[in-house]
Amino acid sequence: MIWGSGTTNGRGPRHTYAALSDARLENVLRTTRASVRSGDLKSAYGQFTLDGVRRSFFTKWFAAVDDRGPGADRALILDARVFRSLNALGWTSREAAGVSHWPTRYAVYVSAMHGWARELGVTAEWLEWLLFDVNGRVHGDTP
Repeated sequence: MIWGSGTTNGRGPRHTYAALSDARLENVLRTTRASVRSGDLKSAYGQFTLDGVRRSFFTKWFAAVDDRGPGADRALILDARVFRSLNALGWTSREAAGVSHWPTRYAVYVSAMHGWARELGVTAEWLEWLLFDVNGRVHGDTP
């Protein structure tokens, strides 16, 4: 939670307290870790329900616990900045997945990122960082 709160997010302590106080914490972390490590990102996404923790933070958990080796489409972080960049480039997870189901959309996002990274000769993690850093400013509209 601290990793994703940055320097200006005053909600971090409140959300961290809510997550640590949630009776589901141990079970959610255990089951989602197992799903991620087995490559079932769709199930991991669907299983992650903790007070105070949303997609931007629980996908950081997925990326941290995904210890599958080279060649695996490892979990990636998906937050609003990455989404802004993807959407500015004309890609939407809903269209790519063909459904509005978020667990499916997350799995499609991870698969697409790894595919693009292979085509570009970079890692998916680097591509994710680039999209995060660009934060939707993809058409030369940077300050």
